[in-house]
Amino acid sequence: MHDRTSSALADRVVIDTGAVASPERFEMWTDAVNRSFVPLRAWSADPEARAVFDGRLIAQTLGPMSVSSVAGSAVRVSRTRSEIARDDPGHIKLGVQLRGHSTIIQDGRDAVLAPGDFALYDTTRPYSLDFDSSFRMLVVMFPIEALRIDRGRLRGLTASRFSGQSGSGAIASALLRAFDGALEDGTLQNRLPLSDAVFDMVAAALGERLDSEGGVGEEARRRSLLARVELYIADHLGDAELSVSAIAAAHHVSVRYLQKLFEENRDTVSGWIRGRRLDAARRDLGNLTQNEQQISAIGARWGFTDPASFARAFRQQFGVSPSEFRTHSTSER
Repeated sequence: MHDRTSSALADRVVIDTGAVASPERFEMWTDAVNRSFVPLRAWSADPEARAVFDGRLIAQTLGPMSVSSVAGSAVRVSRTRSEIARDDPGHIKLGVQLRGHSTIIQDGRDAVLAPGDFALYDTTRPYSLDFDSSFRMLVVMFPIEALRIDRGRLRGLTASRFSGQSGSGAIASALLRAFDGALEDGTLQNRLPLSDAVFDMVAAALGERLDSEGGVGEEARRRSLLARVELYIADHLGDAELSVSAIAAAHHVSVRYLQKLFEENRDTVSGWIRGRRLDAARRDLGNLTQNEQQISAIGARWGFTDPASFARAFRQQFGVSPSEFRTHSTSER
């Protein structure tokens, strides 16, 4: 099955080898993986296993990155110099193990991943992934510029296991696994703030690793703090009393330092909060299951206690009123 659905929100591709005859499944899956990522080689050492290969892929664009859920039987995937010569976008890939185990090999290192763990690898250099049994992995591919880290420094972190059980890695893993659930059920929406959240949390995990290895600077510490603050805000978006001073106090920094931290990223704390609240309200207004909810109630849910102020902010952000957006989005379903 090869299903592509397009809308103003996203471009989603679903491929399931169960829809074709067994002898064709492995080639179908390999072709799908190649088209969704970069040129790769895939093979199975067991001819019998290859003949009954079972695979699935769901891919979707989210801002500057692509997000894919890849599942299959035991297989080895590699990118050699010949594939790199054919096509090299210079992107970074991040794999989060969801089911089974895998070994990612690059730059003389290998990372053995269990469910929840993740690792990064660079498409500009050879790498391989070994799956010794049935597996599922969330793969995120994005330009290196999104992490604001130079390729030379990142090279020291490729094919390194980041635990999904502790530290910033656990937070990043939880966020990515939540994306997987939305990708699977078709509710993942193409919003730049979502991709920004991923990059910030991954950068925080990288900064934590560099810090532990003695290679971190002030920039990495600031990005780690910014990621923690943004996660805190996301957890308190519905609190109408959320304030800059409360956020600063919760993170043991001054209001001035917090404001400067956000201004370095071309925003203010209050502006960032308002943007996330409006995105959340917009998502609910476009959700058919929320049709019985009054628009004012949705606004209040996300911290807008005054309906008129909510309507003005929504129109300023999206160019239409909340009611116009709801009517238009639900009529397209």
